[in-house]
Amino acid sequence: MAIRIMNPEDTKQVQYVAKTSWNATYEGIIPQEIRERFLSTAYNDDRMKQRMERSLMLVAVEDGKVAGFANFSPVRDGGKAELYAIYLLPEVQGKGIGTALLNEGIAKLDGVKEIYINVERENAIGKAFYEAKGFKVVEELEEDFEGHILKTIRMVLEV
Repeated sequence: MAIRIMNPEDTKQVQYVAKTSWNATYEGIIPQEIRERFLSTAYNDDRMKQRMERSLMLVAVEDGKVAGFANFSPVRDGGKAELYAIYLLPEVQGKGIGTALLNEGIAKLDGVKEIYINVERENAIGKAFYEAKGFKVVEELEEDFEGHILKTIRMVLEV
């Protein structure tokens, strides 16, 4: 398995990982039509191009295919960055790929001191992953997500 910066040729595979991971994770938590609407907006070709230009997009490649990805914001004042996503294909979860993506992001984010993440409270796998990596809960809030109320946990990792 190799971790590297995403390139435009990875777009379709990253979109597939996003769709597969989101649907597996949020089935029963977020209605299907809202998931589909979000994915078609957040991961369309134009947004993928913007993500590559404006943020740090890393991919985990296994056997020549993208098995997961991570998306980090640039480091802001005070050394703060956002981890927008770590998404993995369900069949590769638990193999250390998410940890490798997180660690590579930390290594590439020059001057980072704190990484923030939002995770849905009912996303037990995601929540357990971030807690195991040392993220601490900052706050809990409710967000209107495309007309569906999400119970979001905001967490931070001090690097």
